[in-house]
Amino acid sequence: MLLDTASLYFRAYFGVPESVKAPDGTPVNAVRGLLDFIARLVADHHPDDLVACMDADWRPQWRVDLIPSYKAHRVAEEIEGGPDEEETPDTLSPQVPVIEAVLDALGIARIGAAGYEADDVIGTLTARARGPVDIVTGDRDLYQLVDDARGVRVLYPVKGVGTLQTVDEALLREKYGVDGPGYADLALLRGDPSDGLPGVPGIGEKTAAKLLAAYGDLAGITAAAEDPASRLTPAQRRRLLEARPYLEVAPTVVRVASDVPVPPCDIALPAAPRDPEALEELAARWGLGGSLQRLLTALAG
Repeated sequence: MLLDTASLYFRAYFGVPESVKAPDGTPVNAVRGLLDFIARLVADHHPDDLVACMDADWRPQWRVDLIPSYKAHRVAEEIEGGPDEEETPDTLSPQVPVIEAVLDALGIARIGAAGYEADDVIGTLTARARGPVDIVTGDRDLYQLVDDARGVRVLYPVKGVGTLQTVDEALLREKYGVDGPGYADLALLRGDPSDGLPGVPGIGEKTAAKLLAAYGDLAGITAAAEDPASRLTPAQRRRLLEARPYLEVAPTVVRVASDVPVPPCDIALPAAPRDPEALEELAARWGLGGSLQRLLTALAG
């Protein structure tokens, strides 16, 4: 089981009221919400291995070099000569180091890779996996990894962090008309304002799905645009040809990497905390209470 950790603690933050606080009054709603979410996942799905995948770089420069608008609207403040900082709520940012410390004390594997997003870590670990993989994320970009033959599916939080939708190839075909790899082509054609991807002007989700059904993949659509005898409408052909510079680089940006240098790590789900003393101190300092106890019970079970 691979967790898109930032996606999940963002959802926990907005799903659990800020009135959930540590003894000193500091909000810990994201911390406790995430712990409850992991407890539920462990209890319901019994994974053998579990990895909290992290964003070592939420906006990698190699992606920005190809598409400068990539996640540009999420940059909190441009810092000359320094890395971009992602805009996050004031009361969420201080909770992230607490989340990391608690996961480490529990012994839950936490993996990031310099220069890459959590999506890329997830893509790499999925490619290496020898058995079924559940990817838990609120980010539809990872639908591209769905693969029934390998047992790779996405568990997508529909409401808060309690109700999950299981995304497999049947659901992708029903909802989008594509399979897993086809979802990446669909996404780059239609664009995604939340990621700063412009897409091809005039080609929305439905048109993109029809084009993929007719021509197979992005390469087939591009070939059809360059073929005057193809059945593309004049407007579609013009739009695709005008967008050719974007379409040449977009696949590298949109498709998650599968060859990230992931550091070696024991990813087995722990039955007991790795550092009980540190965990006890964190529980008292941050008032983790029942959320931590529910997770410890799930791990022990």
